[in-house]
Amino acid sequence: MQTSSGSSGGPVVRVFDAVKALAFIGDLSMGQPTDHSIRTAWLAVRLAQAAELGEAAVVAACEASLLRWSGCTANASGFAEALGDDVASRGAMLELKPDWARAMELQGDVGAIMTPLARIHCEVSGEAARMLGLGQDTQATLRHVFESWDGTGSPDRLAGNAVPATVFVVALAGELEIFSRTYGFERASALIGQRADSRYPDKLARLAVRLAPQWLDELAQADAAAIDAVLLTQQMNDVTPVELVADIIDLKLPWMTGYSRSVAATAAACAARFALDTDAQNQLYCAGLVHGMGRAAVPNPIWDAPARLSPAAWEKARLVPYWTSRAGRQTGSLAEAAELGSYAYERLDGSGYFRGASGAALSPQARMLAASAAWVALRAARPWRAALAHDEAAKLLHEEAARGRFDADVVTALIDERVAQRRVVNPRAQTARLSAREVDVLRGISRGASNKEVARDLSLSPSTVRTHVESVFRKLDCSTRAAATLKALALGVL
Repeated sequence: MQTSSGSSGGPVVRVFDAVKALAFIGDLSMGQPTDHSIRTAWLAVRLAQAAELGEAAVVAACEASLLRWSGCTANASGFAEALGDDVASRGAMLELKPDWARAMELQGDVGAIMTPLARIHCEVSGEAARMLGLGQDTQATLRHVFESWDGTGSPDRLAGNAVPATVFVVALAGELEIFSRTYGFERASALIGQRADSRYPDKLARLAVRLAPQWLDELAQADAAAIDAVLLTQQMNDVTPVELVADIIDLKLPWMTGYSRSVAATAAACAARFALDTDAQNQLYCAGLVHGMGRAAVPNPIWDAPARLSPAAWEKARLVPYWTSRAGRQTGSLAEAAELGSYAYERLDGSGYFRGASGAALSPQARMLAASAAWVALRAARPWRAALAHDEAAKLLHEEAARGRFDADVVTALIDERVAQRRVVNPRAQTARLSAREVDVLRGISRGASNKEVARDLSLSPSTVRTHVESVFRKLDCSTRAAATLKALALGVL
């Protein structure tokens, strides 16, 4: 991690490390092993090379494979509404489990439900690639990643050569990885054969099946460094602000829009109050940004539950920092920040999770992060409670410190410090000038409010709100609320 001297004004990391963090989050969200996207990208490189598609296509297939699930936090709420458990249902979908779509079928037309979810996903993943500075071919692949050779895909039902060839490479590589791991190579070959000339061209499918045994054996023998050497494209040697990772994490739950940024800014301000050096402040800031990576592994209905969680649900929630810690092992320059971020829910008396660490085992930075995350969360609305007022939240945090759960000096510093939200602008953010009222409306819909709810909160008519939403979409060149939220966060207006 390094400190940026560019227009973002904050810490930056190598694009490759940010991409691997997003790949990790995406794999968790899709119910897959956390090396699924990395293995898929390796296979996609081999397939694009074998198909002699050219170097530009090899690069696009590699980068798009790593980022193809980067839009899945954005439509998690939609999947949860349609199928209940958004994580397990998507895992079943990828593995072609029988009846995975039964809940959708009972509601009506599966395509009518899936198409808007695909559009959200494609817009967000394509925008993520653009903000990371990746090329037009990669962006185009991601924006069409669910289209099919026979025109039955989503969201635009493109067919044949109207679909970038790299889309089919990514789809084949992904299915080869999943099917061979889940069912063995013989069954994987049969499944791919069944989908040839529908999901992807038959010629490409036959090429993949013919060479797959050699590739899978080679992949099984490769270590992490060798795989990275294959996947690291020239564009991914550049640097990018870390905030993009935080924003994509928070898209999973609309009511958490901007939460990770707020935790990061609060923790960094606390570090400054205790005169920690710039490097320590930046490390704590980045830890605040990425501390929620593991949240992707937990189904949305658990987070949205209005009452106390069952023991089984609570056990899943307790694994969030564990997965964040695991992410650190494959995210390069974000590793230290991810490890520190995994201490966000530890408590001084040992009652936290996932380690149950206590006392001297918690560094000053870990204590600051834990208290900062709690302080920000208490003053924000949650499905199970309203936001607490400043004084009410302060009283509760002081009481927790008196019980030995938080560092009392850190709590006092947090409450005394009025932290201004950092306005960190992604240097690759799309320029757009939104009016104050448009920002108000966007802030409401970005947090999951309906047009009617925003109209009520802002004392506007629903038709006026709809007009503002249409204007925002036009200015930001998008058609979904999730993409508008991501773009607005990158512009620093939310």
